[in-house]
Amino acid sequence: MLRPIIMVNVDSGWANNSVNAVVFRKNSLATHGNVQYIAFYNAERFVVVGKRKSGSKDWELVKTKYQGNASDAHNMISLIVDGDGYLHLAWDHHNNPLRYAKSIAPGSLSLTEKLPMTGKVEGRVSYPEFHKMPDGSLLFFYRDGGSGQGNIVINKYNLQTKLWTQLHSNLIDGERQRNAYWQACVDTRGTIHISWVWRESPDVASNHDLCYARSTDGGVTWEKSTGEKYGLPINATTAEYAVKIPQKSELINQTSMFADALGNPYIASYWRDDGSLVPQYRLIYKAGNNWQSTNLGFRKTAFSLSGTGTKAIPIARPQIVAWPSGNTLAAAIIFRDEERGWKVSAATTKDITKGNWNVIDLTNTSVGSWEPSYDTELWKQKKILNLFIQNVQQVDGEGKANIPPQMIQVLEWKPGF
Repeated sequence: MLRPIIMVNVDSGWANNSVNAVVFRKNSLATHGNVQYIAFYNAERFVVVGKRKSGSKDWELVKTKYQGNASDAHNMISLIVDGDGYLHLAWDHHNNPLRYAKSIAPGSLSLTEKLPMTGKVEGRVSYPEFHKMPDGSLLFFYRDGGSGQGNIVINKYNLQTKLWTQLHSNLIDGERQRNAYWQACVDTRGTIHISWVWRESPDVASNHDLCYARSTDGGVTWEKSTGEKYGLPINATTAEYAVKIPQKSELINQTSMFADALGNPYIASYWRDDGSLVPQYRLIYKAGNNWQSTNLGFRKTAFSLSGTGTKAIPIARPQIVAWPSGNTLAAAIIFRDEERGWKVSAATTKDITKGNWNVIDLTNTSVGSWEPSYDTELWKQKKILNLFIQNVQQVDGEGKANIPPQMIQVLEWKPGF
């Protein structure tokens, strides 16, 4: 039986592309204590930050002085709250200088002036994302450099000193021939998991293969799933390959991953098999000594990924969450598919290793080109899924639609069996 779903209105916002609703927002929503924070671009492309008490329908919203080039869907807003209650925000990045600020006090929605972090390799930032460690300190991942030749940078924020230091300026090295498009998560024990596809050029069709690494010491050293230590930086020769996937397989980049209470990683993505024209959602996980790849197999419509810029794609990149269900691990893969009327949908299973996926819709109406992002901290605390929802329209190749501002909502759902 589908558990009750609550939709909470926030405010209207920019909807002429998918910048408010891209999958790689880390995070669009973030809970600290009993307060949830949100950020988005309004109709005039100003950054708006807001907060509410958990479960409330009343938001306190503040339009900041910061404006972004929201016409480029890469230039999303990422936020997190550190262990002391300070809000941290990064916005408007696509190969440009770092734009970062934090709240002036714990719990405040007033932001500082733009700040540097470390002052190192902060001139060509893309895909900024925050991750919170169990001790309340923060990690900040971003790409330094352009598509096809960028490197992954990791900074760490110390809660005591309130200073950022750089752990790595080049964690995964494309050797000026390719770059890694990654997804990352921090599990409840503090292990950092990262997986990625390689891309050989700005053309999305050159995505290939799926690789994995983890860190058990806060991001300083990295290892394979076997425990074998990596020499850094990781490159195409030394990487652990979870799945080998050729170029031109409609393999998408920047999806999601999750790790259970035992530190086992789960990756959600999509691509098509050789001989098929239909990309399918996939679940990749480690079982014993081997990586497994499960084809959910419910899609019927073909499409092709090629070209540059942000694509107009008939399905969303997925998010995955998982939770204990008796002696098994249940899971939900959240997505949007033209086949299902562009709604927010979920594929759920009672046992992640056996499949038997059941597909349901979580909304009754279209969300256009929306992709899922959720409050990772709330999920860790309470196993409640809060999704950032907005009906947005993405025109192919970084185009811009012409639709009025659309209501931003938070979808509240507690999946389970």
